[in-house]
Amino acid sequence: LARSVQHTAVRQAHRKYEPDFHDKYGNLVLLGGAAVFSVVWGYALTQIGIEWGFSPVGRVTPKEWRE
Repeated sequence: LARSVQHTAVRQAHRKYEPDFHDKYGNLVLLGGAAVFSVVWGYALTQIGIEWGFSPVGRVTPKEWRE
């Protein structure tokens, strides 16, 4: 068993390496995803009109007390 595993390992080690999809396009896909992520979040954070001040101090005025 050990000898057959060793033979298989040697055969695979000497096989000509063929690049697969990830070898060819992996970095390109990663950079494309990062670019889309950045553009979408950049738009969302600057254009949607999110109000960033979460504190109500100075904006909320108390109602008059009714008896």
